[in-house]
Amino acid sequence: MELRKEQARQENKAVKPFGIKDKVGYLCGDLGNDFTFIFASMYLMVFYTNVWGINPSLVGTLFLVSRCIDAFTDVTMGRIVDKAQTTKDGKFRPWIKRMAGPVALASFLMYQSSLAGASMTVKVVVMFATYILWGSLCYTAINIPYGSMASAMTDVPEQRAALSTWRSLGANFASIIIGSVVPQIIYMADANGNQIVSGSRFTLVAGIFSICALICYVVCYACTTERIKLEPAKKDENASLAKSFKTIMSNRALLAIIGAAITLLLSQFMAQTMNQYLFANYFRNINALSSLSMITLPLSLGLAAISGVLASKVGKKEFSVFGMILTSACYVALYLIKTTNPWIFICLYTIACIGTIGFNMFIWAHITDVIDYNEVKFGERNDGVIYGVYSFARKIGQALAGGLGGYALAFIGYNAAVQEQTAEVLNGIYTCSTLFPAVCYGLVAIIMLFAYPLNKKSIAENGRILAERRANH
Repeated sequence: MELRKEQARQENKAVKPFGIKDKVGYLCGDLGNDFTFIFASMYLMVFYTNVWGINPSLVGTLFLVSRCIDAFTDVTMGRIVDKAQTTKDGKFRPWIKRMAGPVALASFLMYQSSLAGASMTVKVVVMFATYILWGSLCYTAINIPYGSMASAMTDVPEQRAALSTWRSLGANFASIIIGSVVPQIIYMADANGNQIVSGSRFTLVAGIFSICALICYVVCYACTTERIKLEPAKKDENASLAKSFKTIMSNRALLAIIGAAITLLLSQFMAQTMNQYLFANYFRNINALSSLSMITLPLSLGLAAISGVLASKVGKKEFSVFGMILTSACYVALYLIKTTNPWIFICLYTIACIGTIGFNMFIWAHITDVIDYNEVKFGERNDGVIYGVYSFARKIGQALAGGLGGYALAFIGYNAAVQEQTAEVLNGIYTCSTLFPAVCYGLVAIIMLFAYPLNKKSIAENGRILAERRANH
């Protein structure tokens, strides 16, 4: 026994202390994810409708069907990760090495403009096959281990909050790069000033982003270190998946954050989808669309700099509620004034981003708080399964947003075959881009305020309880 304790002490001494290298590596992991994920969230609908000529309602159906598949693949992957043995590289990091290449390749395969002239049957079959391969299989197999890895990198609450902040910065950097650069490359103006999408340029950009994702995954793998040994339970101690799932579904904090996440993403990704059409068709100003993405950079950096103070002084839940109320109010104002000036729209959008960026800055720290809450309440940690369930919930929100975006475009009469949309279609695009997010962000504020139980005081108490349990183990 003493020998094992001495070996454990020597191993802990040999592990590099948590530092900036881990933060940068973890940032690069989400940057790699989002070079393919945010690109798909923002532009895949545009590619399918404007390059391949597929009906937007059918694209929406694709997103919904794939999420049904994710109901199995996300939770199954979480279970696989939880039961995996810890290797010399850790429990979660090996999956980043295994899946970096497949997820990058699968993403590139979705954007093949050479199939634009193929029959509609061929295009629909390829659309379903490549999207499910990328999103439901390859992306799931790298994203769930990556997200779960934060629990193994450190058990210090402040360091976990820092990982959440740096991960959010990675997502924001990807969003800024994709949102500001892509419109300048894939759109071309015709003689009448209408914005036309270039299919070949779409494929080129997809290839570049796949390479960038692969590089980011390599950096993530090289720079991160798993310090907490999370060994799987012994065979006779392993709860069945059904039992684990039942326990997790009794977790009030998880259910609340899932409800908030679905509603938030429903709003956020619906707005991202509709913004492509809002600026290309309603404002007819692609340069403004690029500026819309770039303004999030200073906000992200500023909020990242004070995120630690906000978490410790104000509280993660408390700031999230304030941010969602602010964001909802800004979108209500945009809907009421119905501006035709893109720069007025961008000004109010900038204020709204304080709330959305702030919420997303803390979202992954919320998940580690939820995992701690599950351990305190039920005596089970279930990092991988909880993350898998939450990941699936996020995908539900994204799918509903993509699906509703496609159905909304079809409902208001958007026609990708014509260069100029009718006034009714343009007004419909504006309403979907403003009123819908206003309502959803307001609902997120209500959920976080009344349903999510983990405020600043309860989080501190949970940390104290777990520290005592581990000290006495």
